[in-house]
Amino acid sequence: MKVDQTREAVTMKVAEKRRWKILLVAGATMALVAEMASTLPSAYAGGTIKANDDQWISIGMGIRTKLSAVQDGQANGQGYGTDFGVDNARVYINGKIHKYVGFTFNTDCFNCNSSAFGGGIGGLGTGTMGLLDAIGKFEFNDLVNLWVGRTLVPGERGELNGPFYHATFEGFKTPFNSADFTNTGFGAGGAGLYGRDNGVVLWGSMLDHHLSYAASVFTGLRSSGGATPSGPNQQGSLLYAGRVTYNFFNKEDNPGYYTSGTYYGTAGHILAIAGGINYQANGAGSLAAPSDMTVLVSDILWELPLGKDMQGGVITVNGEFKHYAAGYDTAVAFAPGTTDCFCMFRGQSYTAYALYLFPGEIGIGRFQPYARYTTIQAAQSSVREEVEFGTNYIISGHNARISAFYQYGDIATKGLGNWAPNAPGADVSAFKLALQLQY
Repeated sequence: MKVDQTREAVTMKVAEKRRWKILLVAGATMALVAEMASTLPSAYAGGTIKANDDQWISIGMGIRTKLSAVQDGQANGQGYGTDFGVDNARVYINGKIHKYVGFTFNTDCFNCNSSAFGGGIGGLGTGTMGLLDAIGKFEFNDLVNLWVGRTLVPGERGELNGPFYHATFEGFKTPFNSADFTNTGFGAGGAGLYGRDNGVVLWGSMLDHHLSYAASVFTGLRSSGGATPSGPNQQGSLLYAGRVTYNFFNKEDNPGYYTSGTYYGTAGHILAIAGGINYQANGAGSLAAPSDMTVLVSDILWELPLGKDMQGGVITVNGEFKHYAAGYDTAVAFAPGTTDCFCMFRGQSYTAYALYLFPGEIGIGRFQPYARYTTIQAAQSSVREEVEFGTNYIISGHNARISAFYQYGDIATKGLGNWAPNAPGADVSAFKLALQLQY
């Protein structure tokens, strides 16, 4: 009898402890949602539940939305067509479970801006929330670190900025790399999503963070076999990607091998020059006209705060060059009835833009006017060009920004995915007002 009573007492104590643990977890969660009191550095935006320095989890969000007025954009092809769109709606989850082991799990709203994607990409319906990043992180020291899972493929700075850390709202103006394409429109199969792919990235820095590198292997383009094979990559080759950056003055502070298009002067004097490569055997073309795919990139970021404490403002200059080499037979790949061509861009592209951040606040933010020029010189298709003038209103760096800008050119009308000979498209004007928020 005494033994049973003792067991009962122990059971009640254990149950009581469990209840207290549940209450503590619930209380911490409520505090997170209600106050978001603790925050990580800006690179990991969001509120944090922290057990200790080696065990924590954070949650954040990001949205990008805009109003567009595009010449000849109405259904009847006349006048300015106006449209509200949601470019991104993301949830960020980051954390650590060990001193050297962490994770990232991010989602996005695919096709939220359905009118810009013709109703959907990648087999995902309009407004579908889906997996963006799923990364296991083994971060040991400055020199050697390893990310495994679905993550960004190393390429040019513009790709590694992601949409939220570009200096301008519409950062992606040059041809996409293979990981930016899903299987929609390509019978060859999928090659990634929003610049991500499944693979492994080894990254690090040396020389007191002045020299940084990223070397990676990814799944890349996949083609179908069986009785009716399609696509160029029948042997299942992998995609190899790498990037090296040298910072002449101050170092850049970003998560992993990611980059930013501007630091609004907070990082001091920055002069960073980088080069990179993406390569996949039989990574372009069709079953009847396969070709290796090589992408060479180089970019530069120069940012200079003027005067003490940026009293003279901040100058920012970005420049980018990309060269795409593929040898598939255009006549065969684009032949009528061909449905399995992963017809990647061939040729080169250039983009450059300069911004000036005024030092004094007007209202709750600072104005940052800018100008940009982009040219895409296709080997087998029409040349595309665009000029852009606008201003950002910087409220809280990349976390709160309003942009108003004007564009003139044919990049939007000819597109960044149609590289058929003589692709049609006229020069048009566009006025856009955009908002970016993240926490």
